[in-house]
Amino acid sequence: MNTFGLGAMAMSDAYGTSDRAESIATVQAALDAGITFVDTADFYGNGHNELLLASALRGRPRDGYVLSVKFGALRDPDGTMLGFDGRPASVKNFLSHSLSRLGVEYVDVYRPARLDPAVPIEDTVGAIRDLIDAGYVRSAGLSEVGAATIRRAHAVTPIADLQIEYSLLSRGAEAEVLPVLRELGIGLTAYGVLSRGLLSGHWRPGTAGDHRNLMPRFSAGNVAHNLALVDALRRVADAKGCTTAQLAIAWVAAQGADIVPLIGARTRERLAEALPALELELSADDLAAIERAVPAGSARGDRYPTPMMAQLAVGN
Repeated sequence: MNTFGLGAMAMSDAYGTSDRAESIATVQAALDAGITFVDTADFYGNGHNELLLASALRGRPRDGYVLSVKFGALRDPDGTMLGFDGRPASVKNFLSHSLSRLGVEYVDVYRPARLDPAVPIEDTVGAIRDLIDAGYVRSAGLSEVGAATIRRAHAVTPIADLQIEYSLLSRGAEAEVLPVLRELGIGLTAYGVLSRGLLSGHWRPGTAGDHRNLMPRFSAGNVAHNLALVDALRRVADAKGCTTAQLAIAWVAAQGADIVPLIGARTRERLAEALPALELELSADDLAAIERAVPAGSARGDRYPTPMMAQLAVGN
């Protein structure tokens, strides 16, 4: 049976302003509901997200939650992405700061956010292996890499899971990545299960500071087409007696017990809407109806702007 994870990025970054008290309350509500996997990155809000989680997790037993931390993205003080750094010394330096901000002695899963093209993946995960041996990390993970890189990394140290965007609108992992993960016994942590809110049924254009304004799927030439897919999915959800968001999340969970959907809720209201998806069972007829509403490859526009797509090993 699948479990969910909580993706904390939107509490600090990317989607406009958020409320600190509500963010902390949402993390705590998720833990109280049994969601114990929490995903963050040291560059979300340039450290803000880790400090926020430290406040939300304070007083909780350390073995009561699993912390997944991404590293490696380099940012200008204004938030501009400057590339990625996977050098072994940098890996260890990034972790020392994360441990301090989070207020913990170890993280459960430590992963490069992207592949550094200048550093062999063996060197990057080798540094994580050193941190595992030293007790600062429990498991190595990966994010947004292809099948060949997964194999190379797994040969150095066991990879616990791969984090990659996976949703009804982003199914690029199905062709090569998922089969390799299953061959090697590696899990998949699926982020973007609501395609950055597009599949939630709640998205509205025009929010200042929202990075979706730069995403091709939300551009004027594509968004009307994509919202038509959401409308078709809504009709299936209505017939099922659930929300569009619940149906989209349940679809990801239904793709395999080895897949953990990350819920990017930043309010208790959105968390409460997502939670029933964990109990939503989809029949073969349900899955066929969903496929008819949102066929594979039917989304219009890439999931990231062109420069960011160039950093990915797996496309749409």
